[in-house]
Amino acid sequence: MLNNDRPRSLAANGLRVLAVAGAYFAAAKVGLREEMVGGQVTPLWPPTGIALACLLLMGIRVWPGITLGAFLINLSIGPSLLAVVAISVGNTLAPVGAYLMLVRARFSLELDRLRDALALVFLGAFTGMMISATVGSGVLLLAGALRSSDFWPTWSVWWAGDAMGVLVVTPVLLVLRTSRRPWEAHLSRWVEAAALAVGTFLVTLVATVSSFNLLFLVFPFLIWAALRFQLAGAAACALIVSTVAIVAAAQGSGPFAEHDLFLNMVTLQAFNGAASLTALLLAAIIAERNQAHEKLEHICARLTEVADRVDRHRATVQPLPPQHEERHDSG
Repeated sequence: MLNNDRPRSLAANGLRVLAVAGAYFAAAKVGLREEMVGGQVTPLWPPTGIALACLLLMGIRVWPGITLGAFLINLSIGPSLLAVVAISVGNTLAPVGAYLMLVRARFSLELDRLRDALALVFLGAFTGMMISATVGSGVLLLAGALRSSDFWPTWSVWWAGDAMGVLVVTPVLLVLRTSRRPWEAHLSRWVEAAALAVGTFLVTLVATVSSFNLLFLVFPFLIWAALRFQLAGAAACALIVSTVAIVAAAQGSGPFAEHDLFLNMVTLQAFNGAASLTALLLAAIIAERNQAHEKLEHICARLTEVADRVDRHRATVQPLPPQHEERHDSG
């Protein structure tokens, strides 16, 4: 049995690796559609979010799929084969490092605690993605494809795109994997969810095509999503907001018109980061509050049950008959 199980396990893991590579490659193709400079600078790099989600869901053994997908996509845009290999290694080390830090922090896939949201933001996105930005920018500098004066601007754009991939894509994949479909939910709940999604899209679209700076109008919808639908609503709405904003920035419309690339990137990344942080952190706080409320209700129910048992026990106990003292005549 052991000899037969091992080839099956290796074959299953091989299929997972190929699936991860295919998902990474496809997501990279989508990300490159919104490139802003030289076919490489993109404000959102979805493969990092997919890579981290795959590691969290399937384990560290699927890391070769990340390397293979990164190699295939960088092969078409990299300056040389050696540089492509080095960049692919950096693209692998970033999500692997983020995964190891999250495991060390006892990260929960449900993202139902404030500490989990903070860990994903600061360990998974901000800290872990420094690896790929540093390796990628350094390799381009050494390969002569990047001037020394452009190192830090390139590093910041690379890091922001990878970090946004984690903040926007990873929560959505975790929700799709761990949440159950509420088919038994009331019709009003579905109507509210549809109104939330459509409203978020329309308000973001208006805010990004208007000549006035109306980006702040999306935050009430993100708060609505977190309060009413927790992580599922917050992650979905954050993805809608970020996608519409990225398309607007790439087209130079609305608040991104008549500005240079650097200012547009700063505005876009600040907006997307604030929107994602607001949605994720508020959803985690609401989920934590709901858990505390459920635990308190459970404790109150148990105390009520114990009190009822005590009352029933007292009612079944027969009172002792009164003791009469014997009277002795003194005569």
